[in-house]
Amino acid sequence: MQKVYSKILQIVGDVITVEAEGIGNQELAEVTTSRGKTLAQVIRLDENKVYLQVFAGSRGVSTGDKIRFLGHRMRVSFSDNLMGRIFDGSGMPRDNGPSLAENLIEIGGPSVNPAKRIIPKRMVRTGIPMIDVFNSLVISQKLPIFSIAGEPYNEVLARIAMQAEVDVIILGGLGLKYDDFLYFRDTLEEHGALSNSIFFVHTASDPTVECVMVPDMCLTVAEQLAINGKDVLVLLSDMTNFADSLKEIAITMEQIPSNRGYPGDLYSQLAVRYEKAVDFSDAGSITILAVTTMPGDDVTHPVPDNTGYITEGQLYLRNGRIEPFGSLSRLKQQVNAKTREDHRTVMDTMIQLYSDFNGAKEKLAMGFETTGWDKKLLKYGEMFEERMMSLKVNMPLEKALDLGWEIMAECFEPEETGIKTEMVEKFWPKKEAETREVEEEVEQEGPTTVEELGSLENNFEGK
Repeated sequence: MQKVYSKILQIVGDVITVEAEGIGNQELAEVTTSRGKTLAQVIRLDENKVYLQVFAGSRGVSTGDKIRFLGHRMRVSFSDNLMGRIFDGSGMPRDNGPSLAENLIEIGGPSVNPAKRIIPKRMVRTGIPMIDVFNSLVISQKLPIFSIAGEPYNEVLARIAMQAEVDVIILGGLGLKYDDFLYFRDTLEEHGALSNSIFFVHTASDPTVECVMVPDMCLTVAEQLAINGKDVLVLLSDMTNFADSLKEIAITMEQIPSNRGYPGDLYSQLAVRYEKAVDFSDAGSITILAVTTMPGDDVTHPVPDNTGYITEGQLYLRNGRIEPFGSLSRLKQQVNAKTREDHRTVMDTMIQLYSDFNGAKEKLAMGFETTGWDKKLLKYGEMFEERMMSLKVNMPLEKALDLGWEIMAECFEPEETGIKTEMVEKFWPKKEAETREVEEEVEQEGPTTVEELGSLENNFEGK
């Protein structure tokens, strides 16, 4: 029988202290107050002193209230009934649906044995050209989206949730504004993607400790689905709120702060979650795409700085679009050669030309005289930004590659791009007017000699 403790030694913020023995770290406890019952989680052990973070806050808790330890860590239910459901950070329903209590699994377990992993080799298609063409997302990749407050990163995640070619979407909201939570829910429901998704949402008004548990909730469920053969995409927003919650708990515990007040184990706390990304050799996979906002657009801030050492690249979301410079998917070479043979050529050439466009734009801004080549680059850059970089653009990878060829053909001659002749001959768009002109010439006049036929063929090829 579980022992009940009725003497609380100290109450500091939302942390209460009690003397107890045989208690494990992160174990759950039930606190009975005059207002009812609430959960708490062990966050520190100091000999026989146990420190617990109260989920609902310590308001109304008195030193004479009763505490009963449950003997297990936070658990989440796993079954087919999870699909289409929305839960809070403690696993309780947020959608007015029934609570789930069958097949409970403890959250926050160890990462997958590396021997069970395979080299990533499959692409996650998102329908966003700036990801699919230039920084492909790969199955089992862990990739952050670096952004600042005010950028449409939640809109990007919602689009990916609707369009990504995976079996299941798991969305983890960390410190979301309630409006953002409603946006995710309504958008996915409107487009018929909610039934294929699972939400674990912590809003800004919910207890701090629940924010810390949301990634573990998402990833524990994702692991079970992956073991059952599903390809799962976990979307997290925003990991900076997760780190801020860790900092708040560390300050309450009077821990010695590290850089900018964050706990010294921030790197480990982030790595434990990101390293859950995996592609099983004989089952499904987990892919992680997580928003990380940068206070003051400072990439040296502890959260993005530590994240960069853990993940396999990053996407930069600035000015309402994914920037090609600075964005990087380190695993894209694993899949680029398996999509279409011109994928690498289009990607490299268009980025090089866009870099030259930025040089021409700077030259124009400084008042220097522009050349004919500069004018071509300026035309190309405007078309590239409008037709491919805009987040309003939505198309399959193959159509995006065709569009890339069309944009280059409208602005340049083939020899100006530096693309290999065999690629030009196979993929460079033919100008319809020239083709039609030669065809009409053949129909109206027709060649009368072998020499004229050869001359006409040369003319067609030249045009």
